[in-house]
Amino acid sequence: MLLHALLASEFVLPSIPRVVALLLSELEREQPDLKKISQLISTDPALTVRLLQVSNSASFQLSGQLRSVPESLAVVGLGHVRAMAQAAAAKASLKAVPGIRQQQYWDYCLDVAKVSRSLAGVVRQNQQAAFTAGLIHLVGELAMRMAMPEPMAALDVLVPAMDPRRARAERRQFDYDYTQVGAGLARQWAFPEAIVDAIAHQDAPFLNDAYEPLAGVIHLAAWRARAKMAGLNQREMAVSFPGPVGEVLSLDIDMVLQQDPIDWNGQRAA
Repeated sequence: MLLHALLASEFVLPSIPRVVALLLSELEREQPDLKKISQLISTDPALTVRLLQVSNSASFQLSGQLRSVPESLAVVGLGHVRAMAQAAAAKASLKAVPGIRQQQYWDYCLDVAKVSRSLAGVVRQNQQAAFTAGLIHLVGELAMRMAMPEPMAALDVLVPAMDPRRARAERRQFDYDYTQVGAGLARQWAFPEAIVDAIAHQDAPFLNDAYEPLAGVIHLAAWRARAKMAGLNQREMAVSFPGPVGEVLSLDIDMVLQQDPIDWNGQRAA
């Protein structure tokens, strides 16, 4: 499938059923708690995408300006949020995305978002934009799997999902990868340019004169979340750390591991 055809495809991103249920429950209260609603939506990549799509649409005349769930909630209002949650609930029975273990995917994306937010604070980048970009950085991978499940499954045999080599393998196979798809979708949805660029350059943040600090932040956060998922020990983390990216941002491995700490106690000893 050509890139432009894929970007023109219609697909529904799957939400986390428990989050949707809790969100609907909160919205049914006489006085819904906006902070709780914001926190719930911010844990779900699909709900976050839908909310930012609405808030950055032409209807609110703020296209490309709203970078986070709290900003978007202030504009959109609870009526739109309720309709969005009800639509997500109605589609909860849809089959899983081929080749993706959804709970692992959601946990991984939330880890990346949290670490991205912390690292962005260290390098003085917008933390809300970093959280959003981290949460949805793999949206292109979902879109590709939903649009062409069989070719993606064939590629999984060689390079599994969420492997650091995945983008390169997709480019060899399809002439584009999940970063290009994700950035293309984010641009169609009128997301802020900083988020579009972060998604586009996340695999190679500073290659070919590109300089997008948020992309570097996402790259380092994704490395850390993958290290957790793979259960790497200290030596393996030291060997795999993307030093050139850290060097540009003046972040070494210890600084990355200290941000928004993940419990490493369960990982294998060196």
